[in-house]
Amino acid sequence: MTSKGAVAGRPGIVASALAVVGMLTLVLVLPQVGMGQAADERVVYMSLIEPKGGVTVDKEPFPGTQMPKGGGYVLNPPNPQGRWEVSVYQFSPATVVVRQGERVTLEMVGINGAKHSVHIDKYVPNHAVVKRGEIGRVKFTADTPGIYKIHCEEHQPSMEGTLVVLPR
Repeated sequence: MTSKGAVAGRPGIVASALAVVGMLTLVLVLPQVGMGQAADERVVYMSLIEPKGGVTVDKEPFPGTQMPKGGGYVLNPPNPQGRWEVSVYQFSPATVVVRQGERVTLEMVGINGAKHSVHIDKYVPNHAVVKRGEIGRVKFTADTPGIYKIHCEEHQPSMEGTLVVLPR
């Protein structure tokens, strides 16, 4: 018996599959609205993080690579015990997608890094300061479709993200 015959013999499976597809379509098409949040509002939660990795020189030799200037990448040479570390600063998530006309709130929590001066081309031209252990909120209306750079002044070039404003 083919799989087509097996499914055809079980109408409940087909109905269940169609129901699941229908629910997924609704979830993907409808705006993501939180509790107490209007359909034309979007709250995005971002973490300002610093993933790290380290090892001792007996396991891996220190690479001695020249890192780009700007504070976004950190390569610490071996300490007296031979341990060296590498880290990079990032936004998580790095891409934020909203719709044209939405009132957007970016709620950013500083996890690592004493201070982040966050800029968003067009929408936050000066900067919003977010410190470790604090929450910084930036509010704007996404009025112009396009792709905009999000970046941290202190941790360039790695701490960059993208704001995507989809047209209506």
